[in-house]
Amino acid sequence: MTIAIIGSGKVGASIALNCAIRDLDDVLLVDIVQGLPQGEAMDISHQLSEMGIDRLVRGSNNYADISDSGIVVLVAGLGRKPGMSRMDLLHTNASIVRDVSMKVASYARNSILIVVTNPLDPMTYLALKTTGMHKDKVMGMGGLLDLSRFKSFIREASNVSGESIQAMVISEHGENMLPLIRFCCISGIPLIDFISAEAQSQIFENTRKVAADVIALKGATTYAPGNAVAIMAEAIIKDKKSVIPVSALLDGEYGVSNICIGVPVVLGENGIERVIDLKLNSIEREIFHKGINSVSEAIKAIMP
Repeated sequence: MTIAIIGSGKVGASIALNCAIRDLDDVLLVDIVQGLPQGEAMDISHQLSEMGIDRLVRGSNNYADISDSGIVVLVAGLGRKPGMSRMDLLHTNASIVRDVSMKVASYARNSILIVVTNPLDPMTYLALKTTGMHKDKVMGMGGLLDLSRFKSFIREASNVSGESIQAMVISEHGENMLPLIRFCCISGIPLIDFISAEAQSQIFENTRKVAADVIALKGATTYAPGNAVAIMAEAIIKDKKSVIPVSALLDGEYGVSNICIGVPVVLGENGIERVIDLKLNSIEREIFHKGINSVSEAIKAIMP
């Protein structure tokens, strides 16, 4: 089996490298640009050889090559530019995601599909409906990326190791994301025992806006998304039953149906094995439903 990554730009290459370094499986990079996936595959292979990791990394311009893939990662599409919101990419990327999803359905219908293209939640829904794959087999990488940023701010404020931090981010991968301060702890100890309520509020706001800050400074987010997808792939391949936030199709959870949005799930070899329905308070529910409304409007704009 193979991990196929459709889109060989900076994020696609980062995903390939992170998956290969974890020695998860062979990797296939696919792109419409002639030479790009082949060149990235060569570059990554050179690093792996020095590290003693004997995974095959290939590049291709032929979608038919994804046919033996256990996991397909859809990265194809335009990335955010400085000053853009994720939703600014909606219509352009919907066309790309719809086209690629049809090819996934043709060549790799039995795979598990991880969507990375922004705006993440509407694109995950579009890919799910276009492929016709089971809802447990299609998910979006958004919450885990937001969570990595959330944990980074908690680590800086608390001055403790990141491996001791337990946290969760849900809702839209966008302006209405919801870092769940109330659910955070450090080795089981409530976060308030480490940092003040004022510092927690600042962390909440920083988490929601930091992606735009990174893009303004360097033009794109690259390394953290690559790591996030590799963590998801590892949970699937190793059947880890990891509790991870992903964009998943809700079917009554949180009182919502027929929409993809970020929620915690149990992720294993069968894909999404269970959606965890958190008991949100009134403030959290208000923010969560703003995300629901935003994603719903976007879905209406792109679905026939």
